[in-house]
Amino acid sequence: MELPDPQLLHTVVDSVATVVVHHPAKRNAMTAAMWRALPPLLDTLAADPDVRVLVLTGEGGTFCAGADISTLRQGPEEAQGLAVGAEEALAAFPKPTLAAIRGHCVGGGSQLAAACDLRFAEQGALFGVTPAKLGIVYPASSTRRLVSLVGPATAKYLLFSGELIDAERALRTGLVDEVLPGGELAARVAEFARILASRSQLTQAAAKEFANGRTDRDAHWTAQARDSGDTAEGVAAFLERRAPRFTWTTSG
Repeated sequence: MELPDPQLLHTVVDSVATVVVHHPAKRNAMTAAMWRALPPLLDTLAADPDVRVLVLTGEGGTFCAGADISTLRQGPEEAQGLAVGAEEALAAFPKPTLAAIRGHCVGGGSQLAAACDLRFAEQGALFGVTPAKLGIVYPASSTRRLVSLVGPATAKYLLFSGELIDAERALRTGLVDEVLPGGELAARVAEFARILASRSQLTQAAAKEFANGRTDRDAHWTAQARDSGDTAEGVAAFLERRAPRFTWTTSG
């Protein structure tokens, strides 16, 4: 039975939530309904104590070709606002997020990928930030996020030209963290997601806030570390040569 198009699919297996952009008829382009659906879906997954890691990917051989251009005719400002809202919700997800990228990661797809904490790509993937091809002003928040990943020179190259770059160049510029040979992406993402799920959520949550530039919660995280018991458990597990059983959760 064929699944209806387009939509966001999700599963939760072994503490890893996988969200799939499913619109294969248009290379997984995001419709207005899909942009609207992402923030509440993320809220649900963030509140689920069984979820420790989130993986975002696209159906088949494409990550996401951007916004469905037909939606721009009805109002580009509204469409851009929906995209930014989804991007910010993804960036604010309190647990580690990883984009698994095959094929085209363009426009709104690159916004979603940049909003994830980490990006793993398959060889042959192509990346582009394409508003200059449509006469659209790229959002300030999205521009700053892109600059923080790749630096101002590469950000300007991508934004000014709208040209696509390959996975190897994306790796050199910091746009992606790992590039995998064809056919190996799924296994590597699954392996790394299991690693992330096994680590301390306390460490990850604090590190995510600090890395994102928050400067007003040092005392909060010091108190959380003191009261959580995760440090004592981690040290004991190390000395006893066993896997740690961390108990602090973002949902707790």
